[in-house]
Amino acid sequence: MVRATKYQPPQRKPIIGLVGGIGSGKSLVARQLASLGCGVIDADQLARAALEQDPATRAKLVQWWGPKALKPNGQVDRAAVGRIVFDQPLQRRRLEDLLHPLVHAGRRRLRAQFQSDPTIVAIVEDTPLLMEKGLDRECDVIIFVSAPTPQRLQRLALSRGWTAEELARREKTQLPLDIKARRADYVIENSAGEDECLRHVRRVLSQILQDHP
Repeated sequence: MVRATKYQPPQRKPIIGLVGGIGSGKSLVARQLASLGCGVIDADQLARAALEQDPATRAKLVQWWGPKALKPNGQVDRAAVGRIVFDQPLQRRRLEDLLHPLVHAGRRRLRAQFQSDPTIVAIVEDTPLLMEKGLDRECDVIIFVSAPTPQRLQRLALSRGWTAEELARREKTQLPLDIKARRADYVIENSAGEDECLRHVRRVLSQILQDHP
């Protein structure tokens, strides 16, 4: 007689949230986690897809802000949209209310896909304002990516042309970094090059997988 075995539901993979200052290297850490077998949910990428691929979204932006919301080729001018909404909370809320349902639907779809994929060891939420929007409550662990302010500013000056004043202006809209660091479960220092960062990422991921089998 074959004895029936008790059904064991599949283990839910840990969900890792990334936080840190602008220019700290969250995207680098997300790419390194992906190289180690994690599935990454990039909320910026989902938002870009909604802006660039959804005709209804483009039409709504033109309805609100006219042709200045588009590039000459008819695609959404994300830089122009960013300038419109950054200093206008009502316009920013308008845009968020339009995009967030699309982004959340994409996040749910990717989470289900990654949970069912046996090659994925963990799920990473690379989402701006993770704590500010309360999405950290959906994560099992939080990683804070740390880098000194002068180094972050140097990176942002090269990649985005930002000044120290622009960085300070942007960070005023976010939770202070010391609060994010205190709320995090792990800190990854990203100030000594990609190889050293990867060493920290390997160590932290190994600990997470050990604690959340």
